[in-house]
Amino acid sequence: MNMFLLLITLLSSFSILHADEPYFTRGKANILSYDISPGCQGSRPAALGSFSGLNGTTIIVPSDTKFSNGKPFHDFYNQCASITPTSMAQVKIDEMSITTIDPDGEVITGYILCDNYCELYINGQLIGTDPVPFTPFNSVIARFRVKKPYTIAIQAVDWEELPGLGAENNNGNPYHAGDGGMIAVFSDGTVTDTSWKAQVYYISPVSSPDSVQIKSDNTRYTNQSLRNISCGDSCYAAHFPIATNWMIPEYDDSNWPKAIEYAPTTVGVNFPAWTNFSSLWGKNQFIWTSNLVVDNLVLLRKQVYGTTNTIDDMTEIPSFDIQLQDHNITIASSTSHSDVNLHVYSILGENLGSYPIARLERNIPAEITMNTPKGNYLVLMMLESQGIPLFFKQCIMSY
Repeated sequence: MNMFLLLITLLSSFSILHADEPYFTRGKANILSYDISPGCQGSRPAALGSFSGLNGTTIIVPSDTKFSNGKPFHDFYNQCASITPTSMAQVKIDEMSITTIDPDGEVITGYILCDNYCELYINGQLIGTDPVPFTPFNSVIARFRVKKPYTIAIQAVDWEELPGLGAENNNGNPYHAGDGGMIAVFSDGTVTDTSWKAQVYYISPVSSPDSVQIKSDNTRYTNQSLRNISCGDSCYAAHFPIATNWMIPEYDDSNWPKAIEYAPTTVGVNFPAWTNFSSLWGKNQFIWTSNLVVDNLVLLRKQVYGTTNTIDDMTEIPSFDIQLQDHNITIASSTSHSDVNLHVYSILGENLGSYPIARLERNIPAEITMNTPKGNYLVLMMLESQGIPLFFKQCIMSY
């Protein structure tokens, strides 16, 4: 089929397109901005472009975001803002504002890292926008008060330097197709995993329109080599219409595919926004759609169930449980921690022993056997991670 017939076919079919059918463009978009966030040393230019769609519509690539007029997240690690903590102890969470959705709700703290950009909605309300659209890689914190159950919705964007071509400069190759990925850890125990839903709405670069397929589970799959995409300025892009209410709890995401998990090594997070907080991220996984490379605009949703116990101003407070039986102590935590130590003191301050735990995994109990002489003790137990106190418990030990 020649180009003229292809365009005629696309134009004539648009009026009957369904939400699961793509509209294709070819080549570079019209430049709206060569860099929407200039001035940060070491940053890639975050370009923004547009295509003329059908029926008078405009397609914004890589995405129509709230970057310019939304409320930025709190910075977790952002070298553009000279906020570069080396550990959690340096992060002043209690000084960060809280967005209230439900006045009688629970305060939840979320830690998010997106490759490259993301926006967070809770129950349809915008909580924060990423202050860095492209690079250098950053991480952010969101704090909100909400009652359970609630809905998390995230718009995630793998940015591009050549709008419409899904490409960035890499080692002299201006048509390198980068990759995406998103990870989040929330203080109520919610993490990114396959229980989330994820759907792609902008795919580029695409070698030919017939390489984009829709599977039986509604996965929008691109059948082409991941990196060896040599069409250059002639590459295609697939665009899917986005419902305006995609972020609200009532939106029906039942036909969205499940998110796919990706290991940090696959995403390639070897920068301080990740490595400085390895104990926080733990063994949790990044999520995305079926294609990290060409799926550039991804919408993600998660329903968080349960009931709310109102806790005033909770700031990343995980729940702990310590049980005693004879000489054995069992410790469980709702979040993962590294370099953990349990210190046991008598009520008079006598040190009855310290017990190291290399890694305390989320919801996996760890057992410690004490070597204290037999007797009755009124004790104070202190649990710490990397020198930071996490939990105290006073109890009676008798054996």
